[in-house]
Amino acid sequence: MSEEINELPENIKNAYPLHLLVWFSQYEDLKNKLIAGIEPEDLEKRDCRGRTPLMLAVTLGQLETAKLLMEFGALVNTENRESWTVVQEAVSTGDPELLQSVLEWRDYQRYSSRVGGVPELLQKLKEAPDFYVEMKWEFTSWVPLVSRMCPSDTYKVYKQGSNVRIDTTLLGFDQNSWHRGNTSFIFQGQSDQAKIMEVDHETKQVFVEQMKMINTSDIQVLQPNSQSVTARLTAPITTTYLDTDKISFERNKSGIWGWRQDKNETVNNYVCKVFGASNVELVTKTRCEHLSEDDKNKYRSSKTPLQSFLGIAEHEERTPTPSEEYVHSGNPCHISAAEYFNADVDLGTRDIGRPKEITTKIQKFKATLWLSEDTLLVCLNKLCPLSTSWLFLVLILPS
Repeated sequence: MSEEINELPENIKNAYPLHLLVWFSQYEDLKNKLIAGIEPEDLEKRDCRGRTPLMLAVTLGQLETAKLLMEFGALVNTENRESWTVVQEAVSTGDPELLQSVLEWRDYQRYSSRVGGVPELLQKLKEAPDFYVEMKWEFTSWVPLVSRMCPSDTYKVYKQGSNVRIDTTLLGFDQNSWHRGNTSFIFQGQSDQAKIMEVDHETKQVFVEQMKMINTSDIQVLQPNSQSVTARLTAPITTTYLDTDKISFERNKSGIWGWRQDKNETVNNYVCKVFGASNVELVTKTRCEHLSEDDKNKYRSSKTPLQSFLGIAEHEERTPTPSEEYVHSGNPCHISAAEYFNADVDLGTRDIGRPKEITTKIQKFKATLWLSEDTLLVCLNKLCPLSTSWLFLVLILPS
């Protein structure tokens, strides 16, 4: 173990053994420790800044260390304290080889998780009665122009035996527009194997995927092509989440002043209590520190005046860069291990990784909830086949 690690306080060395080996680039020591065996919870432990060992390695731009951790099962689909994923942090480094490796292992872990659950899902399908169900969802707005932009879709689910078909028209979202089409996902189960078909009715194309386990030695089949890696490196990084810290709920009232009472309404023959939710914030953060000036200009020109009309508050924050010409060194602010791993030390605007250029958009709105105490009891018997269909929605619809 390096002298730098030995100089740290005992509480830090005991709390973050893997993190410290990553921090000081002790590749061989880390490899020996992983080979000797380690508990999964230790491999996914977060440091006081909210990073797992893998997240730390990627943020520092350590390609070989990140590969080693992923080979020993470190989860790629994790987020740090700011809701950025390992893939997004890999994009931020601007290293195509690191990004390609992270994407490769992420897809492998996703695929293994999906395939591993096939036998259990097939058994649930056989036990569930055949059915057809429509799942409709929509967002609405009282503003006429905005209401036309709100997404909506109806999932049509057909189940017969161990086969499931799901029809959908909403395919995704890009910038300020929704992409629609006419697509069916067909799941065919046979014994302990399964096949998924994606049918594009507009182009009359069918994509078939045979769901079977693959070994880590064959992971190259999931390697992303250079075009997809380049596309990520030349596009902004975006994360969207609902900020629940400030949300408050209260019962809506009805009646005139002095005789007001809690409001109840009947929805589909169920008596519901009406609640109002305020301070609901939809936060969208966009990072572009990895982009060239040309790519940044393209991103800025893609913004529309509609964002201001929708009442979206926007501000930019830029972490100061120690030098005008920045080369990704992993730790440009020269933060010491004693500072980083000490929760009592306030780093201020300093951080590891490439200095961030973040644009934050906040959309505030209010929501109304109709809650019934009787709905679940009445519909309990109907939920079993629906829960099975939701499992397949999660399994086969694109994320």
